[in-house]
Amino acid sequence: MTQPRNPISWNECFMQMAYLIAMRSKDPSTQAGAVIVDENKIIVGLGYNGFPRGIDDGQLPWNRQGTLAETKYAYVVHAEENAIYNANKSVHGCTLYCTLFPCNECTKTIIQNGIKKIYYASDKYHDEEIWVASRKLLDLAGIEYEQYKPEFTLNLG
Repeated sequence: MTQPRNPISWNECFMQMAYLIAMRSKDPSTQAGAVIVDENKIIVGLGYNGFPRGIDDGQLPWNRQGTLAETKYAYVVHAEENAIYNANKSVHGCTLYCTLFPCNECTKTIIQNGIKKIYYASDKYHDEEIWVASRKLLDLAGIEYEQYKPEFTLNLG
């Protein structure tokens, strides 16, 4: 009898999906992705960072420096927020997989929507105030978060 092969773990699967959906982002410097799954490991929402729906990507700046209105930061909707906005049902009690540790604004949305656990790949902004505040909020809300670095490189070729 042929033995079944060992598939990748659920964490690996969903984190790879987060990296795949991040490839939809048109941001020239940071492509972020997020996947939300329920307790049955069913995908509830997907998101990537980009401008709000219906806004032409060429009409707003992708700059990282300048006044707030001259940079992307005033306009971009983050991957985690978009995954929640795009969810096909309530995300209460769900798990979030994201390519970057969520900022404080996304964290407030995560808390308010009842997400119970976060797996993130990169924490490259760990010491910046926005992310320090994010961890403080998550700790106070009792939301678990854990770094998960993918075991494999996504191969689309």
